[in-house]
Amino acid sequence: MEKRQMKFYSKDSNAAAIHALPGHFATSHSHINYYIDITSLKTRINEAKEVAKVLAGKFTSHMTVDTIVCMDGTEVIGAFLSEELEKRHILSTINQHKTVYVVSPEINGNNQVMFRDNVKPAITGKHVLLLLATTTTGVTIRRSLESLQYYGGSVAGVVSVFSTVKEVEGIPVESAFEQDDIPGYAAYKPTECPYCKNGQRLEAMVNGFGYSKL
Repeated sequence: MEKRQMKFYSKDSNAAAIHALPGHFATSHSHINYYIDITSLKTRINEAKEVAKVLAGKFTSHMTVDTIVCMDGTEVIGAFLSEELEKRHILSTINQHKTVYVVSPEINGNNQVMFRDNVKPAITGKHVLLLLATTTTGVTIRRSLESLQYYGGSVAGVVSVFSTVKEVEGIPVESAFEQDDIPGYAAYKPTECPYCKNGQRLEAMVNGFGYSKL
């Protein structure tokens, strides 16, 4: 499967790239014909810096960010994103230490997005930027937005390294890579998947953390 891997560069930077594997894959909410692999962007310092720079360029200095909530193992990108936002004078105006907080939630057994008591102060009353690895349906974003509302956070924006979704609940979803960057990329409801209808077996289960072959 890995031998089929292809590389695609961001329109905004020839130093930021994602890898894509063509095939038949299942996410928790859809079937897709490409697995989008951003492992190198999440784990290699130079690449994480570069994609953070691309993502930061999607925002203006007129916004305020107190906290970045990192989903799907994007903490390294989130740390560099906070630095890039500060360079662009997108700063926290209320944090005691005059810097952006970078945190991750916990996902419980019911797939609910939770923040423990020690992390709540970084959410409650804060302007929160939500950072994700990949977005295909927007379901994870919706759950995250519900959680932020529950914990008293104010959504400053939503950003995903790769996204096929332009907005969720009226909030724009900014991304470094989008569907048009991957020629032929498609996502289907499981009941409408043409690969399943043709009897083609699923190759792997995938999510923002990676894939597990079946």
